[in-house]
Amino acid sequence: MGKMRLALIAGGKSSEREVSLKSGAQVYAALDQNKYDIRRYDPLTDLEQLVREGKEIDAALIIMHGRGGEDGAMQGLLDLLGIPYQGSGVMASAVAMNKELSKALYQLSGLQVPRALAFHRLQAPTPEEIAGRLGLPVVIKPATEGSSIGVTLARTPEELAQGLATAFGYDSRVLVEEFIQGTEVTGGVLGNTVLQALPLVEIIPAADYTFFDYEAKYQPGASKEICPARLDAELTARAQQCALTAHQALGCRGYSRTDMLVRDGEIYVLETNTIPGMTATSLFPQAARAAGLEFPALLDKLIQLALEED
Repeated sequence: MGKMRLALIAGGKSSEREVSLKSGAQVYAALDQNKYDIRRYDPLTDLEQLVREGKEIDAALIIMHGRGGEDGAMQGLLDLLGIPYQGSGVMASAVAMNKELSKALYQLSGLQVPRALAFHRLQAPTPEEIAGRLGLPVVIKPATEGSSIGVTLARTPEELAQGLATAFGYDSRVLVEEFIQGTEVTGGVLGNTVLQALPLVEIIPAADYTFFDYEAKYQPGASKEICPARLDAELTARAQQCALTAHQALGCRGYSRTDMLVRDGEIYVLETNTIPGMTATSLFPQAARAAGLEFPALLDKLIQLALEED
């Protein structure tokens, strides 16, 4: 039997392009080239080539983050080309990327979320009105960006006004959430019909960072990560169940990683990543390793899940 013909798709034109390229390079290095004939595509330059060669490809790994890759667009193209891929389909990818819609689905599934306001730039309340309803501090987020891009923490009405301007620079809709001071953890889920909750990872931004923002995520040494997270058994089980519930609420497939905050025994669900960071030291691979699955084996598993019939 010959090698599997695998499309490795990374790059694109989102604000997370560089993170995607870095992840793609590490995935390429970790894949077993005795098993896979790997063809690399950057959607910024290689979309036409991908379409032309679609009939020659057995499966794809989408290692993209943000718009054009994690939001259902690339998944839709691969569906049209008949190429199976790891992870969630069009609908779940699009909904998970939208913080406003995913929050509504979490609540319908019984998950606890931070109090929030969502609005379009043309109907934006004043900073004073927002502070009156949510208090201060608050976290301001573009509705459909990832990796904490455009996210700010505001402690005053003046900072809130600045944060809204920043967020509206990325999206016409913005989500403003109450700030939850607590322990940040993230819960990975692996599987299609049979789901496995991976060990939790605890995230501790350095003292210079007020929350796990873009720089804290990707600057070497900016954050400390502990796996398994330092929660007791009961809280750990509850947080893992929250990750499973979030995965199912959004209709995810293959894998996901849900970010949560824990305060005074309460678990607040923030958002779900349908294509988690995939360098060898990223959060999802760390959790998989703690569960006994090294990075190359994790990639093999994701490809296997991509090929499974639902």
